[in-house]
Formats: sequence, structure tokens, C-alpha cells
Amino acid sequence: MILTARYVLPVSRPHIEHGAVCVKGDEIVAVGTLAEVIEQYPHEEIKDFGLAALCPGFIDTHTHLEYTAMRGLVEDEPYAQWKHQVMLREKLFTPQDWEDSARLGALEAISSGITTIADITETGASGIAADEAGLRGIIYREVETMEKKNVEAVMEKAKQDIEEWRDSCDSDRLSIGIAPHSAYSCHPELFKKVSEYAMDGTPVAMHLAGSFEEYQFVKYGSSQLGTEVRKEYDLDAPLWLPTGVSPVRYVLQWGIFDVPHVMAIHCTQVDDDDIQILADYDVAVSHCPRCNAKLGMGIAPLQKFMSAGIRLGLGTDSPAASNAMDVFEEMRIGMLIQRAAYGKERFYTASRFLKLATYDAASALGMLDYTGSLDTGKKADIIAVDLSKSAQVPTHRPASAMVHTAHQNNVLMTMIAGETVYENGQWSHLDGERLKARAEEMRLKLRESMN
Repeated sequence: MILTARYVLPVSRPHIEHGAVCVKGDEIVAVGTLAEVIEQYPHEEIKDFGLAALCPGFIDTHTHLEYTAMRGLVEDEPYAQWKHQVMLREKLFTPQDWEDSARLGALEAISSGITTIADITETGASGIAADEAGLRGIIYREVETMEKKNVEAVMEKAKQDIEEWRDSCDSDRLSIGIAPHSAYSCHPELFKKVSEYAMDGTPVAMHLAGSFEEYQFVKYGSSQLGTEVRKEYDLDAPLWLPTGVSPVRYVLQWGIFDVPHVMAIHCTQVDDDDIQILADYDVAVSHCPRCNAKLGMGIAPLQKFMSAGIRLGLGTDSPAASNAMDVFEEMRIGMLIQRAAYGKERFYTASRFLKLATYDAASALGMLDYTGSLDTGKKADIIAVDLSKSAQVPTHRPASAMVHTAHQNNVLMTMIAGETVYENGQWSHLDGERLKARAEEMRLKLRESMN
């Protein structure tokens, strides 16, 4: 099949006006102008999206699908208070609630143009939902305990889950990793065990240096994380002694950066020495601009990350944190925040942020060989984005239109590995109406808990 639109944005090279992409099976076999592609494949069916852009599917480098039903539940609270309130509510969820909440997240992701996710879950619900929906990505099994005596049991359960998840999911699309939650919720021995386990190449992700509260607690032993939040993680949590170092340098001591594939999430509270450590150990960073801004977590120094050669991608951090799995908003707000804060040093373009959401994100997750751009030989992970609305015309620069004026509701079609999984309000593998009804049931349960 030949897909065509006014613009094709390969991301790996300049856009093509009146462009086309030919898909055979699960791969891209040709990219060029419509005339060029037809000349190569004259007998292929043509699907024309009109005044639209074809581009690589978005890659969400950090989310929690299973928290989707908590969208807007806790509002107008800074990170520590928000985290505490969400943790209290999650105790109300049944296994079925977690699964349907994750399916709701997968529903939104696909209709928003996300084709690949990096998701952290303890329940496994995100893996079930991603597999059913046809998403590509990494599902990280979260681990946490602050009690040394619990480390072995926690790791054994995680290993068992990881093996079961690997056996049950489509290994061509999904891989399984492990995620020690954070510096403030994991005993050093747990970091050591994760490091030993992941030396075989198992992907690792962790929340790191994401808030001022975390920084204050790890370094000085005092912040709200030391009271409400840590108690929710472990009621018998031992007394935390100030480390005198940043979260990055604290974690460095326990070997977690020695594993082959590590993703650090947020990283707003870092100094130049921290950045050099991340670069030296080839730690990738997931940047979540809306979550960071909404919860008052800080501004990540993207230019310093890039100058140090750190691999970067954008993350939504779930609707519970940022209200929507909308990568268009992540690009737009992320770019504007960086311009406002660091514009004198580096004035980022829309094209640069589109690359962060696709090509760079694929590199950060170790997937660039087969996704992240529209190039021959790569998997056909493609989205079509409507650029015909009144607020979008005329379109002089398609990348700018994608970042400045488009949003999740402008996605016309989402294709993963050559299969159309979403088009014109219809999902191929998910029951949208049932999931919306379940969302209302969960909303009422959660709302009652707040009274």
C-alpha cells in the first residue's frame, strides 16, 4: 500500500512535499515524492490523506498506562503531596481496575499517534494492555523496598513476573525490563541486585533527580518525602541518614549505571557533575516537560544534556500526572519552556522537538535500527496528522504546524508494523465504548474515596 499526503516528514531528512510512503508487510519499502514511489510500485493501492502530514509514530519514553483512570484526580498539588494522594487512592483498585485503566491508556496512546511506549508497572496491567493494543515498546517491572531484609523476596517475585511477561507477550513488539523506583524508595542492596540481574542486557529505568523534594531528602535527609510518601512505600522504613550527595551520585555508588541499558527519568535536579556522570555511563534521559512543570518539579537542562552527548526522548508520564498522553503538547510546551529559560544559549526549533519525540526517542530506547524515522527497511510505524483545520492553514512549514498547532485529536491514522490500529475514531483491537464506561465506574469509586 502507498500512503500519501501533502507532506511526508521522515525526520531523518528534510520533509517531502506531495510525498508518499510504500508499505509492504510490516516494513517501509519506499519513501519519496508520490510520483517516485508510484514509479517504483505502480500496482500498489494508494491511500491519500490530503492536507495532512505523514511522520514516524511518536515514542513515549516514560509513562504509566495503568494510572490513566486517575486523570485529574489530584490537582493543584506539588510533587510530594500529589504523589502521596495518588498512592492513597491506588489502594482502591482491583486487578481488573488496573487492567482496564491500562487499556484506557493504550486507547488514548494509539489515537494520539503514539506507537511505542516505555512503561513502568508493578501490576503488569500495562503489559497486558500494550500487547492487546498492538503497541511497540518496553514494559519495565517496577521494584521497591527500603528494608534490606525484603530485597531477596522482592527480586525473586520480580524475576518470576518478568519471565511470565516475556512468555505471554509478543516478543517482536514488546520487551520486558526492570525498574527500581527511585533513590528514596529503594534500599542500596536492591540497586545492587538489579544491577547484577540486568548485566545480561535487560533494560533498566528509574525515576531520578526529578524533584527538589527528592534532592533535599537524599542529600540532607529532610523533606516531605521523608514523612508521608516514604511511609506509603514501606511502613517500616528505616531512618534515612543524609548522604551529602545528589541523587545521581548516590545511585552511582550502587552499580546501577554499570548495566548496558539504563533510562533515567526527569533529571531536573542535576548539576554539571551529575550530567557528566550520566554521559560517562551512557545513561539515556526521558524528559517529561508537562509533568515537570505541572507538579513544580523543575526544568531539565536539555542543552547541557545534548552538549554532553546524552541520548534524550520525551515522555508523558501518564494522564495521572500530565492529564493527557499528548506528545504534541509535550513538544510544544517543552520547546517553549526551554526557549523561555535558556533561549539566550539555545533557541530550539520545532523540528528539533519533533526529532526528540521520534528519532531521538528511538535512540534513547535502543530502537533506532527499526523505528523512529520514515526510512526504507524500518518497521512501518506511521501516523497521519490532519493539517486542514482552520487554525492550521496555511501551512508554510509542516514541522512547525505539527508542534505549534496540532494536538492529539488531529491524528487521523496510526499504523504499527504495517497494521492500522486506529483510524478515524475507530480502534482495531480495543473496545473504546466499553473502556469509557469502565472509566466512569472507576471515577465514581475514586471520587467517593475523597469525600
